[in-house]
Amino acid sequence: MLIRPRLAAFSRNRAGYSGHSANVGRVTADARSPQSADRLRTELVTALREWGSIRSPEVAAAFAKVPRERFAPEAPLDAAYSAQDVVVTKRDPDGKATSSISAPWLQAEMLEAARLTRGARVLEIGSGGYNAALIAEIIGPDGFVVTVDIDPWVTERAARFLADTEYPKVKVVLGDAEHAANEYGPFDAILVTAGAWDCPWGRLLAPEGRMVVPLRFATITRSITFVRDGDRLQGLDPTVCGFIPMQGAGAHKDQEAVLAGGAVKLTIEDGPELDIGALDRALVEPRTELCTGVEVGRGEPFDTLNLWLATVEDRFGMIWQDPDRDRDLVQTALRWYCPALITPHSFAYLTLRDAQPRATAAVHYELGVYGHGHYGAELALRLHDQIKVWDHAWRHHPEPTFSLYPADATVPNPTVGRIFRKRHTQLVMAWA
Repeated sequence: MLIRPRLAAFSRNRAGYSGHSANVGRVTADARSPQSADRLRTELVTALREWGSIRSPEVAAAFAKVPRERFAPEAPLDAAYSAQDVVVTKRDPDGKATSSISAPWLQAEMLEAARLTRGARVLEIGSGGYNAALIAEIIGPDGFVVTVDIDPWVTERAARFLADTEYPKVKVVLGDAEHAANEYGPFDAILVTAGAWDCPWGRLLAPEGRMVVPLRFATITRSITFVRDGDRLQGLDPTVCGFIPMQGAGAHKDQEAVLAGGAVKLTIEDGPELDIGALDRALVEPRTELCTGVEVGRGEPFDTLNLWLATVEDRFGMIWQDPDRDRDLVQTALRWYCPALITPHSFAYLTLRDAQPRATAAVHYELGVYGHGHYGAELALRLHDQIKVWDHAWRHHPEPTFSLYPADATVPNPTVGRIFRKRHTQLVMAWA
């Protein structure tokens, strides 16, 4: 059975989110011994097979051979081999992660989605060394791997670690991913390991190639596998994930409102400029509280709710809660990626409460809405109503499909869906 970190009522902290620091344990005397590393590597492969993240012998063999700890010397061995955690390798002066080694479950998912073959030409965007070594192991000595990063600290480190672990044929390129790999294409596979708002690399993809991109739209990220289908790229198997955002020409800065000294953060992609002072005041004023009557069971995913809200609401964004700073100002349904409707002066967000007891022993929660600010009641009612629409009409339908078109293409509007227009491309999300 495939186990993926998804929006679920019982979990407010998503292990596997690539912007979230790994849990770091104590270092013991034998923590760096070869025997310990070999054992943890074997256990990691076993766990990823059981979860369904590893599905092929080629990917399993790569994870069994490449020494992850050699690419993460700052992490204790158990943290380096934690299947659901990332290893943050660099932070900016504010403590924000700017480079990391992704969680193994997500690396395995993306490698499986790319369907790498022996002798393939592969581009990796966003470097660190470890993922490039996995790719090199899968495609063999006749393959060709290019890994690109904009940060010289990252590329120097990746090149050194790759050489030390006997993967010197991987070509490490310092440059802006928007154009740095142009001379090396076309590629049979492209794997992007940074949060991309746009996707300019379709021109580098071979006709039968596959491109795996964690693509951002309306503050949501889905890792989508794209394959060519005429004049478009068809998206397959969108997977909930999170990545450190792209830097350079491909960067796209969402609007952010950091409130209450960092205890709460609102994020929205576009729209009028947010009034931080007004939103800060709204946070501590009396709020609107609405119950929806919509219930979710413990562990039951409801991540399509975000997609539905992004379909129908230009004001859709996210609210983030820092439990170390929050003074019970908000009660979000999820710590990460909790949906919200946001205007310059007001906001409303999703919350949870225990549902009424049932005859069954299963634990259920009821989705609710809290609204803050002058227009908080209006936003809360809108969010409440769209939760009901999702529950009635779309909750049990297949997830929406995704297609990627060039920016200058004429794209018909989906009957139910939305077109996200970007600099190089147009992402179409359509509900069947």
